[in-house]
Amino acid sequence: MGDPHRIGVVGLGVISRAYLDTLVGHPELRVVAVADLDADRSTAAAATLADAAALSVADLLDHPDVQTVLNLTIPAAHVEISLAAIKAGKHVYVEKPLAVSLPDGRAVIERATSAGVRVGCAPDTVLGTGTQTARAAIDGGLIGRPLAASAVMVTPGHERWHPHPDFYYAPGGGPLLDMGPYYLSALIHLLGPVRAVTGTASRLRPERVIGNGPRLGQRIPVQVDTHVTGVLEHTSGALSTITTSFDGVTTTAAPIEVHGESGTLAVPDPNYFDGEVRLCPLGGDGWRVLAPTAGYRDGSRGLGLIDAVRAGPGRPPRAGGDLALHVLDTMTSLLRSAAEGRRIALTTTVRRPGPVPLTPAGDWRGR
Repeated sequence: MGDPHRIGVVGLGVISRAYLDTLVGHPELRVVAVADLDADRSTAAAATLADAAALSVADLLDHPDVQTVLNLTIPAAHVEISLAAIKAGKHVYVEKPLAVSLPDGRAVIERATSAGVRVGCAPDTVLGTGTQTARAAIDGGLIGRPLAASAVMVTPGHERWHPHPDFYYAPGGGPLLDMGPYYLSALIHLLGPVRAVTGTASRLRPERVIGNGPRLGQRIPVQVDTHVTGVLEHTSGALSTITTSFDGVTTTAAPIEVHGESGTLAVPDPNYFDGEVRLCPLGGDGWRVLAPTAGYRDGSRGLGLIDAVRAGPGRPPRAGGDLALHVLDTMTSLLRSAAEGRRIALTTTVRRPGPVPLTPAGDWRGR
């Protein structure tokens, strides 16, 4: 198997625990260093990890043992940390979104290409059995030619549960940049790349109230649109609609539905790795659940990094930087369309990532 691939983690906020639970103990990986702007947080995290040093961010980026930097900082810091890691000759795997602006996202990909290092990016949930089984059903012709799709995410906002939700309502946040990567990555896996978008957006509340943690009751300003909806024109000719909102309570809509000439698929929430895929064929007797036929079983955050490490030079990561850049182009173009009141043609494209064969949890976990 060779020596484990060595990981340095920058950013030890809420999401880091999910990644560490997946990565620590994996036989093909070793977390060798952790860093955070809060030194006490770094020290506390390192104390729970065998052989991981608590370092400053600068020292971690320069550390000769670190091969890949896992960038779990807030969105506004993604580019700074990713570019510094690339400059140091490290591969990068970054939490979504890749960046908060398209030029910054391009800079990350271009500099990584020039440096000969790889970029991976969340979400990796679309590599699980939920999205991948739906993709296999589409590719297998179970709904005929896909014509349209819808994606819906409605919540009352993350301030209800997150103790420090400020960045969700600051530039780089909002429901589209925060949650859109899950839905757009899934739609691209299912239907292919997007060529143009038309969007609308609103921001009806100037502030939010923190509902959890030590800052309970504190008010924070809203600086971004909190309800975004749009139409995506895929290069295949299919049309998708997407709604992402921090302004509703809930919804009964399927997270994703794909409509074809001979059937409709209900696709589970792409924020999770699994879930039921349901098919309603034309002229059939209603909905039926499809057994998982593709994807990583029992996935968890960090799976995309494992997939990238296993990819080697002959296969691009399935949760790769090119896909993340195209998703970023789609999101920023939707917001620009909403602001300018016109259709926007995208300037990027991407090949659909390779499908994931049905893979037991023990296989991808190396156990």
